[in-house]
Amino acid sequence: MSKFVEKPENVLEILDSDDEGDDRPSRPEVPINAADDRRLENRSFWKAGAFDIGPTKWTPSQGELEHARVHPKFLHSNATSHKWAFGAIAELLDNAVDEINNGATFVKVDRVYSKIDNSPALLFLDDGGGMDPDGIRKCMSLGYSTKTTNNTIGQYGNGFKTSTMRLGADVIVFSRAYRNGRATQSVGLLSYTFLRRTGQDDVIVPMIDFDITKNWPEPILYGTEDDWSTNLKTMLEWSPFTSKDELIQQFEDIGSHGTKIIIYNLWLNDEGIYELNFDEDEEDIKLRDETARLPKVSKKAADTQAHISYRLLHSLRAYASMLYLRKFKNFKIILRGKPVEQYYIADDLRYPEVVIYKPQVSSKNQASAETTLGFIKEAPAIGITGFNVYHKNRLIRPFWKVTAEGHSKGYGIVGVLEANFIEPAHDKQDFERSSVFSRLETKLKQMQMEYWKKHCHLIGHQPDPSYMRKLLKTSSVPLQTQGEPLDQTIPGCAVNPRSDLSGSQMGIQGRTVYKNDISMVGPPPGFQTGLDQEVACRDDSRAIDEICDENIQLFMRCEQYLQRETELKTKVDDLEKEVADTKRKCAELSSRLELVRRQKLVR
Repeated sequence: MSKFVEKPENVLEILDSDDEGDDRPSRPEVPINAADDRRLENRSFWKAGAFDIGPTKWTPSQGELEHARVHPKFLHSNATSHKWAFGAIAELLDNAVDEINNGATFVKVDRVYSKIDNSPALLFLDDGGGMDPDGIRKCMSLGYSTKTTNNTIGQYGNGFKTSTMRLGADVIVFSRAYRNGRATQSVGLLSYTFLRRTGQDDVIVPMIDFDITKNWPEPILYGTEDDWSTNLKTMLEWSPFTSKDELIQQFEDIGSHGTKIIIYNLWLNDEGIYELNFDEDEEDIKLRDETARLPKVSKKAADTQAHISYRLLHSLRAYASMLYLRKFKNFKIILRGKPVEQYYIADDLRYPEVVIYKPQVSSKNQASAETTLGFIKEAPAIGITGFNVYHKNRLIRPFWKVTAEGHSKGYGIVGVLEANFIEPAHDKQDFERSSVFSRLETKLKQMQMEYWKKHCHLIGHQPDPSYMRKLLKTSSVPLQTQGEPLDQTIPGCAVNPRSDLSGSQMGIQGRTVYKNDISMVGPPPGFQTGLDQEVACRDDSRAIDEICDENIQLFMRCEQYLQRETELKTKVDDLEKEVADTKRKCAELSSRLELVRRQKLVR
C-alpha cells in the first residue's frame, strides 16, 4: 500500500500552500474579531455554551423509532470536563500512543494555518493503523470504543470528542486504513460552528469514504448518492477546504495508513487572545503564564519556575516529556518539528529509595505498586514536593502533594509510582475518589514522613531527634562470645553508660562484665536492689538520652565538616584549573615575546 503517495517534507504545506509560494513566518494573522460566517459569535470556550435552546420537534419521522437525542450544546458541556487545555491535548496523544500496537512510530503535533482566513489551527498526525469507515464512525460517536485490551490507555470512547471540542470549535479528521485486503480513506467533520449557525437540534456529523484499493479514490456509499454529495457539500462549506481535490490532497502526508486531525477555530481566552500560545517558542506550544511577566522575582521564585513541576503547567514540551512513565523504543512525539525527549524524574533524585506498597483492593486481586522517592537535586534550595502518579503508563497526577500546605517536613521529596489498581477520572487528570484512593493517599504520606526522618539531615536539615534516638537504641551490640565484653543490659542491673567511655567495654556499676563470668554468681559490689535500683534506672535512662542528644549534635557537626570538605575540594579543583590556565597563558605570552624578540634581531 505504500505505493500510493510519498510523504512531503513539510507537513504545513499540505494545509496552507498555494501557487504563489508559502511565506508563513511573515504572514500576519487576520484579526480574531473579523466577521466570518464560519466562526461562532463567542470564541471564548467557557462562554460558548451560553445560548438558549430553541424549540425542538420530538415527533419521530415515518418508520423511525423513538430515541434519545444529543443536542449540540452537549458537545460543549461534555468538553468542560477538561479544565486544562494540555489535558485535552494529552487525550489525543494517548490515541496516537495506543496505535503503537498497530505499528505507529510517531505522532506529530504542529501549528498550521487555514487557507481561508490565515487563522492558526492545531494538527495531529500519526502513522498508526488508521480507521476504516466503521472505525471513524465509532470515533465520531459518543461512548463507542474499540479499545478492549489492558495495554491501551483509552477506554471510555469519549476522549476524542471532549478533547477536540475543548481545544477548538471545529475538527476535521482524515484517516487511511487497510483492512481485510481493502484500502479505504475517510473524512469526518465535527463542527460546533456548523451545528450552532444552522440551528441544529441534534448532532450531525458529515462523513465521506473512499475505496482506494485500485489506487484511485472511489466513493463508498452508505446511503444514496445525494446523501454522499450532501455530506461533501457540508464539509466544503464549513471546513478550511473548498474543493474535493483539497480534501483528497490532505491524505498525501498520511502515507498508506494513519490518521490526521486538524482542529480549527481555536478557542480564545477571556481577553480575546488565543488560549494556545504558538509565538513565544517556535519549538513549543505554551499556555500563557501571567507570573512570568512580572518585572522582578526572587532567585528562589526564579529557580522554582525553572523546575519541571512548574514548567509543565505552561509548556507542552515539558508536559509531554513526563506524560508517559516508560520510555518509548520505536516511537516519537514530534512537537513542532522537534522530537520530545522523555524525562524520568526518578533518574535525577538524590538518595533514592524504593518502597513496595500492596494495597487491599480485593481478596482475589492482589495489586502492588513500586514507589521510588528521594530528594530533588535542587533541594533544599527550592521546596518542590509531591508524587507523580501514573496509570497504565500515563501521568494522571503530577507532583501530587499529600501533605498540607505550609508543612515543612517533606519539602524537596518527590516520588514516582504507577497505580493501576485505581481508576482515573474521565479527563485523566485525577483519580476517582474511593476507599482505595484514600488508603493510597495515607500510605504516600507515611512514606514521605518516614523518608524525611531517615534522610533530612543529608541535605542540611536538622536530624529528626526521635528517629536518631530510635536508631541509636536499636543499634546496640548483641551479646558476644565468652571472654568478650558484654555490651548489654543485664536484667535487674542498671547500666552506667558513662563508666567506661574511654575504653571499648561498657561497665556495670564501674565493673566490666563478661559472659559466664564466675564472679557474677553473687551480687557484685555496690549492687542495687528495690527502690534504689529503680531510681538508678531512671538516672541511667536520662543519661542515655543525653548521650543520644550529644551524638546527634556530633553527627550534625560531622555532616557540616563533610560538606565543608566537599566545598573546599571543589574550590581547590577550581583554583588548580585557574593555575593551569594561567600557566598556559604565561607560556603563550612567553612564546609570543620570544617570537617578537627574534623578529627584531633579524631586522
